[in-house]
Amino acid sequence: MSEVTNARPATWYVDGTVFTEEGKIEGGHVLVLPDGTIGAIAAELPQAMEENTRIIPLNGDLIIPGFVDVHVHGGNGFAVMEGTYEHLDGMSRFHASRGTTAFLATTGGAGTGEEGNIAALKAAAQAAEQGLSGAALAGIHMEGPFLNEKRKGAFKVHELRTPDLGEMGRYIAAAGGHLKLITVAPELSGGMELVRFLQERGVTVSIGHSDATFAEVSEAVRNGVTHTTHHFNGMRPLHHREPGVAGAGLILSELTTELIADGVHVHPALVKMLYEVKGEMNVCVVTDAVHCTGLPDGLYGRQRVSQGTIYLDGTETLAGSSLTMIQAFRNVLEYTGLPIEKVLPSLTLVPARQGGMDSRKGSIAVGKDADFLILDSELSLKATYVQGKEVYRNELI
Repeated sequence: MSEVTNARPATWYVDGTVFTEEGKIEGGHVLVLPDGTIGAIAAELPQAMEENTRIIPLNGDLIIPGFVDVHVHGGNGFAVMEGTYEHLDGMSRFHASRGTTAFLATTGGAGTGEEGNIAALKAAAQAAEQGLSGAALAGIHMEGPFLNEKRKGAFKVHELRTPDLGEMGRYIAAAGGHLKLITVAPELSGGMELVRFLQERGVTVSIGHSDATFAEVSEAVRNGVTHTTHHFNGMRPLHHREPGVAGAGLILSELTTELIADGVHVHPALVKMLYEVKGEMNVCVVTDAVHCTGLPDGLYGRQRVSQGTIYLDGTETLAGSSLTMIQAFRNVLEYTGLPIEKVLPSLTLVPARQGGMDSRKGSIAVGKDADFLILDSELSLKATYVQGKEVYRNELI
């Protein structure tokens, strides 16, 4: 009896504007292999093709790498901290419809202690191994709990703790090898030891919700910190006599700076400045989206959505964002005036690098996962592909 297989055929996506790490190819073609990887990128189609190869014409549409979001808590009513497959799958579908092809499920807050964090980590690890129906869950970002209450933002004080290597070890065990990024305040007692502990275990360490001085940030960098969490937000600001975390992120070349590019968390003029100072290979655009992203104005638990901005109810404190990666992409283009090929790395290759997945994601390149988007000339999202599989199509275009 012959074996029945449902393998997808090889597919050429032809006559598109293809954006690669080297630049763009007008009228270019991309071959996606049955295993979901990219087999070829060409300016001319081959004379001979394998039998059953599909050809999909793009008629000049853009083919860009799928966006990678390393800081996202939820969306469309779904949340990482709910600790269930259904919530993780729901947010993966929502964000795929907004251009995200891979993400780090980001923990933090929700009023939970160690037990809640461990439950969320275990659920995310299981979902990463099982696979989701939208964007790929490529790992976990822990935002906290070792953060400075002076820069707590929307966190509650009781959710934050002094660094504890025993507790951190339990989190690493619960994550089952999927912990890729963690936000800490290294100036806390035991913070530098924690940084070294994490760096030795291959976890990208980010400084955030921190009141560190420039000297303390510099020490943290020497110990292994390479990233800042939502730069300018939740950190000691720049002052001409004390550069703080914000200034250190601009000055120290070892640091890649996260950016919530919604025009609310960071003024558009500072978005432009950040790109000019750091360069597109050291800016990491994120959404910091929470469960009520994509929902209408209203009150959702402790969070209030008002005209697309999310606040802690009863305050003017920002509590995550309602940003999506496709909107962040358009915003950065508008705020900076840079061309598409200059902006793309900060939403694709840089976050993939910081999340430890750039060997297979973050760019359109032979051998990498076929994670890509089809956009029209107005930068409207037409379709999202994850490992060669269409996970979203805009039926209105």
